[in-house]
Amino acid sequence: MITYQIEEKIGIEEFIEVLVNSTLGERRPVNEPERITEMLQHANLIATARDNGKLIGISRSLTDFAFCTYLSDLAVDENYQKKGIGKELIRLTKEHTPKATLILLAAPKAVAYYPKIGMKQWEQCYILNNVEDLK
Repeated sequence: MITYQIEEKIGIEEFIEVLVNSTLGERRPVNEPERITEMLQHANLIATARDNGKLIGISRSLTDFAFCTYLSDLAVDENYQKKGIGKELIRLTKEHTPKATLILLAAPKAVAYYPKIGMKQWEQCYILNNVEDLK
């Protein structure tokens, strides 16, 4: 039975495992436990999906609960995908931040997923990886 909940803390190992099992680990520092630790410490809204206690899905967000919620990681174990788990994790995240706009950057393999569940795409997103790139 799959259960959904908001959790204050989750284990580093189980977070890495679900990232790897979802393919999101390809774009996350799964071989740098200190960075993974910081990612979990600084997230302030974590929604999880568990199957008999095993973490099989996560929505890790940073939010002010009033204006914006940045959903940084949405990961569902590949063995559990296409069952509505990701959508339910997004719903739970949004329900806990009803006034805030939910924002995310889609992983390349998930670009087609978000419009199917009713999310709108915006072209106005920009990123900066290195401060030296500022002109």
